Amino acid sequence: MTEWQDLLRASGHRLTPQREMVLRAVEELGHATPDEVHAEVRRHSDSVNLSTVYRTLELLDDLGLIRHAHLTDRAPTYHSATGHEHAHLVCRSCGQTTSIGREEVEQSLAPLAERHGFAPDYGHLTVFGTCATCTAQPTR
Repeated sequence: MTEWQDLLRASGHRLTPQREMVLRAVEELGHATPDEVHAEVRRHSDSVNLSTVYRTLELLDDLGLIRHAHLTDRAPTYHSATGHEHAHLVCRSCGQTTSIGREEVEQSLAPLAERHGFAPDYGHLTVFGTCATCTAQPTR
Protein backbone atom coordinates (compact mmCIF):
# COMPACT_ATOMS: atom_id res chain seq x y z
CA MET A 1 0.00 0.00 0.00
CA THR A 2 1.31 3.48 -0.86
CA GLU A 3 1.52 6.56 1.34
CA TRP A 4 -1.43 8.30 -0.35
CA GLN A 5 -3.58 5.21 0.05
CA ASP A 6 -2.69 5.01 3.74
CA LEU A 7 -3.48 8.72 4.19
CA LEU A 8 -6.84 8.34 2.46
CA ARG A 9 -7.84 5.40 4.64
CA ALA A 10 -6.51 6.97 7.84
CA SER A 11 -8.73 10.00 7.19
CA GLY A 12 -11.78 7.74 6.99
CA HIS A 13 -12.18 7.75 3.22
CA ARG A 14 -12.47 4.78 0.94
CA LEU A 15 -9.89 4.01 -1.69
CA THR A 16 -11.84 4.04 -4.95
CA PRO A 17 -10.74 3.60 -8.56
CA GLN A 18 -12.15 7.06 -9.35
CA ARG A 19 -9.97 8.72 -6.70
CA GLU A 20 -6.93 6.85 -7.94
CA MET A 21 -7.64 7.88 -11.55
CA VAL A 22 -8.05 11.56 -10.58
CA LEU A 23 -4.80 11.56 -8.59
CA ARG A 24 -2.94 9.83 -11.41
CA ALA A 25 -4.33 12.33 -13.95
CA VAL A 26 -3.15 15.31 -11.86
CA GLU A 27 0.30 13.77 -11.53
CA GLU A 28 0.54 13.04 -15.26
CA LEU A 29 -0.76 16.42 -16.43
CA GLY A 30 1.41 18.58 -14.19
CA HIS A 31 -0.82 21.66 -13.89
CA ALA A 32 -4.42 20.98 -14.87
CA THR A 33 -7.89 22.43 -14.49
CA PRO A 34 -10.77 20.21 -13.36
CA ASP A 35 -11.97 19.99 -16.99
CA GLU A 36 -8.52 18.83 -18.12
CA VAL A 37 -8.38 16.27 -15.31
CA HIS A 38 -11.86 15.07 -16.30
CA ALA A 39 -10.82 14.70 -19.95
CA GLU A 40 -7.75 12.68 -18.93
CA VAL A 41 -9.76 10.44 -16.61
CA ARG A 42 -12.38 9.90 -19.34
CA ARG A 43 -9.64 8.50 -21.60
CA HIS A 44 -9.50 5.56 -19.17
CA SER A 45 -13.09 5.34 -17.93
CA ASP A 46 -16.43 6.65 -19.13
CA SER A 47 -17.95 6.15 -15.69
CA VAL A 48 -16.41 9.22 -14.00
CA ASN A 49 -18.45 12.41 -14.28
CA LEU A 50 -17.28 15.99 -13.78
CA SER A 51 -18.91 16.38 -10.36
CA THR A 52 -16.97 13.33 -9.12
CA VAL A 53 -13.75 14.93 -10.40
CA TYR A 54 -14.52 18.20 -8.57
CA ARG A 55 -15.35 16.42 -5.30
CA THR A 56 -12.25 14.24 -5.57
CA LEU A 57 -9.97 17.19 -6.33
CA GLU A 58 -11.32 18.99 -3.26
CA LEU A 59 -10.78 15.93 -1.07
CA LEU A 60 -7.25 15.30 -2.36
CA ASP A 61 -6.41 19.00 -1.86
CA ASP A 62 -7.81 18.93 1.71
CA LEU A 63 -5.66 15.88 2.45
CA GLY A 64 -2.54 17.60 1.06
CA LEU A 65 -2.04 15.09 -1.76
CA ILE A 66 -2.45 17.79 -4.40
CA ARG A 67 -2.37 21.59 -4.34
CA HIS A 68 -4.31 24.20 -6.19
CA ALA A 69 -3.30 27.57 -7.53
CA HIS A 70 -5.24 30.27 -9.33
CA LEU A 71 -3.36 30.73 -12.59
CA THR A 72 -6.31 32.32 -14.40
CA ASP A 73 -9.49 34.10 -13.40
CA ARG A 74 -11.33 30.87 -14.10
CA ALA A 75 -11.13 27.46 -12.43
CA PRO A 76 -8.20 26.66 -10.15
CA THR A 77 -5.31 24.62 -11.49
CA TYR A 78 -4.22 21.51 -9.60
CA HIS A 79 -0.79 19.92 -9.34
CA SER A 80 0.79 17.13 -7.34
CA ALA A 81 2.01 17.95 -3.84
CA THR A 82 4.94 15.59 -4.33
CA GLY A 83 8.13 17.05 -5.70
CA HIS A 84 9.17 20.62 -5.10
CA GLU A 85 6.89 23.25 -3.62
CA HIS A 86 6.68 26.17 -6.00
CA ALA A 87 5.02 29.45 -6.88
CA HIS A 88 3.92 30.59 -10.32
CA LEU A 89 4.67 33.52 -12.63
CA VAL A 90 1.87 33.94 -15.20
CA CYS A 91 2.06 36.16 -18.27
CA ARG A 92 -1.19 38.05 -18.83
CA SER A 93 -0.38 38.43 -22.54
CA CYS A 94 0.45 34.89 -23.70
CA GLY A 95 -0.55 32.82 -20.65
CA GLN A 96 2.89 31.26 -20.18
CA THR A 97 3.29 29.86 -16.66
CA THR A 98 6.71 29.57 -15.06
CA SER A 99 7.20 27.55 -11.89
CA ILE A 100 9.58 29.09 -9.36
CA GLY A 101 11.03 26.95 -6.57
CA ARG A 102 10.18 27.79 -2.99
CA GLU A 103 13.80 28.61 -2.13
CA GLU A 104 14.00 31.34 -4.78
CA VAL A 105 10.64 32.83 -3.80
CA GLU A 106 11.50 32.66 -0.10
CA GLN A 107 14.73 34.59 -0.68
CA SER A 108 12.78 37.35 -2.39
CA LEU A 109 9.88 37.53 0.04
CA ALA A 110 11.59 36.73 3.36
CA PRO A 111 12.45 40.35 4.24
CA LEU A 112 8.93 41.54 3.43
CA ALA A 113 7.29 38.64 5.29
CA GLU A 114 9.53 39.16 8.32
CA ARG A 115 8.92 42.91 8.39
CA HIS A 116 5.15 42.32 8.49
CA GLY A 117 5.19 39.21 10.69
CA PHE A 118 3.60 37.21 7.89
CA ALA A 119 4.05 33.55 6.89
CA PRO A 120 3.33 33.21 3.14
CA ASP A 121 1.79 30.09 1.63
CA TYR A 122 4.31 29.79 -1.16
CA GLY A 123 2.54 26.88 -2.84
CA HIS A 124 -0.50 29.04 -3.59
CA LEU A 125 1.44 32.13 -4.67
CA THR A 126 0.81 33.35 -8.20
CA VAL A 127 2.29 36.55 -9.59
CA PHE A 128 0.75 37.97 -12.75
CA GLY A 129 2.67 40.18 -15.15
CA THR A 130 4.32 40.10 -18.57
CA CYS A 131 6.98 37.59 -19.64
CA ALA A 132 10.25 38.64 -21.28
CA THR A 133 9.09 37.57 -24.75
CA CYS A 134 5.90 39.63 -24.59
CA THR A 135 7.73 42.60 -23.04
CA ALA A 136 10.23 42.59 -25.93
CA GLN A 137 7.51 42.68 -28.60
CA PRO A 138 6.81 46.12 -30.01
CA THR A 139 3.34 47.48 -29.21
CA ARG A 140 1.00 48.04 -32.10
